[in-house]
Amino acid sequence: MASSRSRNALREPAPVRWVLIGVTLLFLTVFLLLPLLVVFTQALASGLPVFFAALGDADTLASIRLTVLTAVIAVPLNTLFGVAAAWAIAKFEFRGKSLLTTLIDLPFSVSPVIAGMVFVLLFGRQGWFGAWLSEHDIKIIFALPGIVLATTFVTFPFVARELIPLMQAQGTNEEQAALTLGANGWRTFWHVTMPNIRWGLLYGVLLCNARAMGEFGAVSVVSGHVRGLTNTMPLQVEMLYNDPGEYSAAFAVASLLALLGFVTLALKNFLEWRHGDELTALRGN
Repeated sequence: MASSRSRNALREPAPVRWVLIGVTLLFLTVFLLLPLLVVFTQALASGLPVFFAALGDADTLASIRLTVLTAVIAVPLNTLFGVAAAWAIAKFEFRGKSLLTTLIDLPFSVSPVIAGMVFVLLFGRQGWFGAWLSEHDIKIIFALPGIVLATTFVTFPFVARELIPLMQAQGTNEEQAALTLGANGWRTFWHVTMPNIRWGLLYGVLLCNARAMGEFGAVSVVSGHVRGLTNTMPLQVEMLYNDPGEYSAAFAVASLLALLGFVTLALKNFLEWRHGDELTALRGN
């Protein structure tokens, strides 16, 4: 009886359902599909030769290499941090646990531009450590280290936030059983914990990588916008767009970023299709 009432409560009249579906489709069309259509249309508006010439430009290739290099450095760092933080928060009780959880969420509440400014105040020429860095000929701001630091900061919650609820839902029974049977902590992690979190971990890594490659605000502050040196792909798009003669090139680079986003989305959907139960537990707990 109760389940029947519950099912009936979830059934809306047909006009209401169609209105909700229509509003959703309209929103997706206006704010997602049309912008993507404009990006690819403008990218190909001048023809394929111009499109490929734009992607083959030396400065654009340098921005692609820098974007990939930044992600290659930042994503593994965040993966190590995320696994360690999730392991500590989900499996152990210790003083400061709530503070650690709050700090993990900090990049979600701080503007990326503010995060970039913090690094400038710390490591810039006039920053707290600027004099010491200059004396030792170490360059962080307007160089690769600053870009990596900014990208790592804005992306480090992604892996941890995907793993913490998953590990909490799984509990500690299996780890305790392995330790009782004589396995050490490292062996327990690799043979008990890791198999249980591997798909959730990969899901978090995908999200972290997508965010790292598309980061603009924090990187814009610390990069210096030097063509061919410190421009990542999003910064290259902005610079080309602001150049009246490079309008099509800007959309060509933007379309490449969009394609990378589609690849990430396809991999995410594949994980949800193959391992839906685990990812549902990840989100729902």
